[in-house]
Amino acid sequence: MNELLTLMKSELLVTAIIFLLLFIKIGKGLKNESLLSLVQVLLLVNFVLGFFFNGEGNLFGDMFTTTPLIAFQKSILNLAVYLISLLCADWLKKTQHLAEFFLLMLSALLGMFLMISSGNLLIFYLSLELATIPVAAMANFDLDKKRSSEGAMKMILSSAFSSGILLFGISLLYGTTGTVSFSELPGLLDGSPLQVLAFVFLFTAFAFKLSIVPFHLWTADVYEGSPIAVTAFLSVVSKGAVAFIFMATLFKVFQPMLATWYIMLVILAVATMLIGNLFALRQQNIKRFLAFSSIAQVGFILAGISSNAVIGTTSVVYFVLIYVFSNLASFGVAAVISENTGKENIDDYKGLYKTNPFLSWILALALFSLAGIPPTAGFFGKLFLLTAAGSTAAYWFITVAALNMIISLFYYLRVVRAVFMDKNEQPIEKIKISASVKMALLICGAGIVLLGLLSWVFEHIESLQ
Repeated sequence: MNELLTLMKSELLVTAIIFLLLFIKIGKGLKNESLLSLVQVLLLVNFVLGFFFNGEGNLFGDMFTTTPLIAFQKSILNLAVYLISLLCADWLKKTQHLAEFFLLMLSALLGMFLMISSGNLLIFYLSLELATIPVAAMANFDLDKKRSSEGAMKMILSSAFSSGILLFGISLLYGTTGTVSFSELPGLLDGSPLQVLAFVFLFTAFAFKLSIVPFHLWTADVYEGSPIAVTAFLSVVSKGAVAFIFMATLFKVFQPMLATWYIMLVILAVATMLIGNLFALRQQNIKRFLAFSSIAQVGFILAGISSNAVIGTTSVVYFVLIYVFSNLASFGVAAVISENTGKENIDDYKGLYKTNPFLSWILALALFSLAGIPPTAGFFGKLFLLTAAGSTAAYWFITVAALNMIISLFYYLRVVRAVFMDKNEQPIEKIKISASVKMALLICGAGIVLLGLLSWVFEHIESLQ
């Protein structure tokens, strides 16, 4: 029992919060302000406890596994969910179904935890479904907006399609090896055509979840239609969790097929960076802009994964941590402006600095980090990713990635120029920012600055392997 409580600590804590919310909902309930404050405290406690009493081992016949690195990855996701609860507090207070929203979000988070710790393809599939279906319901949370329903429909259809592909790949893999265990599969993979086909199906399912080109077409529509709290969750938490398990699956399970998946990874990384950047250049809606920005960032994550080494794992985890602060800061500013003015177009941000200097500086800092401009943490994150990719001596690959960073500078700085330099006859009025939102934005800003300067963070992640 002690081993169960230690190894499944993160999952049990999230489950406890889910049941508490259920009891509150079944009972007399609480006002939104009180319930939101309670949930924020619980999420903070959950995040802090994630750094204590961590163990290493397996449960249920190797179906569930955990290591110090996996525990750290779960803590990153806990941090992201806590920050989302702070950043989107204004919208959350107004929603009619606050308890249901957090029930769905925490259920998805529980699925992601189980997915990261899965040691079996079937458990992985069930966890992936638990992490996906609640998010589709969350995407439709703006019940009075047609775009929200449309985005949710597109997401559930694409998710169902990718799940079917994943199941087909699992069945083919089981048919050729006779097992679905992560620990047994590497010794039974011989690179036969049927196994390669099975791997392609699995790879495709991951590509859907990560919005890798050409499986990204659902992303912008879902991001635009969903509430910003859901968009932020999809962009940061969902992508981070899938990136973690994708990396672990390639490195540990499909290591014998390295020659096959390395070529696929490099080609799709280049396509993802390029297509994401080119489409981001054309966007006017801030949520669609950040959607294509996140697609381009996934391309850089794939570059780090391609190294197939300890530095690859370290650089990806480090980059996802930086990405949490950078992307949530930009989404946080967008959430504040959208909730108070209803404006979501980049042209509406012109002259924002004159009336809202705090929001302008946070947004600029986040965009500089996403662009990889020193001395922000995003620069160091991309530097380590490209260094990891360079360990395979694919210098043309690094060159293409560097050129894509230059392309991204244009559209990130376009927003910064609109905020600080462009004139607007009707600029966004002075916005009163609540204490929780301001605290979250300050945390994100501090994370963007400090993570690049504190080298021990990268060294700590490396030591966990």
